[in-house]
Amino acid sequence: MNTPPKTPAGWLSHPVVSLLIAATWLLLQQSLAVPQLIAATVLALLLPRLLHGFLGTAIRLRAPGAALRFVGVVLWDIVVSNLTVARLVLDPRAKPQPAWVPVPLALTHPAAITLLASVITTTPGTVSCVVDEARGEILVHALDCADAAGMAAQIKQRYEAPLMEIFG
Repeated sequence: MNTPPKTPAGWLSHPVVSLLIAATWLLLQQSLAVPQLIAATVLALLLPRLLHGFLGTAIRLRAPGAALRFVGVVLWDIVVSNLTVARLVLDPRAKPQPAWVPVPLALTHPAAITLLASVITTTPGTVSCVVDEARGEILVHALDCADAAGMAAQIKQRYEAPLMEIFG
């Protein structure tokens, strides 16, 4: 059986990936100097083009404004979570209550589910362990959780709802 050859990717076939590559390069370099801007642009254009076979179809954001708000929420939550975990670790009187929290998923877009799992793993105090597609849930380990249902509701409200808006 003959399969048609894959067409080469365009220069901006994955604009979100290109933007993330450029932003990451500039953050790592801690500079907005012209040579770094040029390097970021070259990397942002070349890497997705070279890796298009591994990247799959491009992700199209349905709500860029919601995506920016989502990034702000995640960054804020990372800061707050770092302070909370530091308090738990450094306070000898702290008695953390670890828990496994099942979070039912309404998300169906694979990239959105992956992003949700990534956000959970980068937020200190929580680690996603299993995305169970058959059960339609993600199992989250929390360092300190007195209310599993409340934590699941918070994850759905703060992360899943915006991702549903962003990915449609």
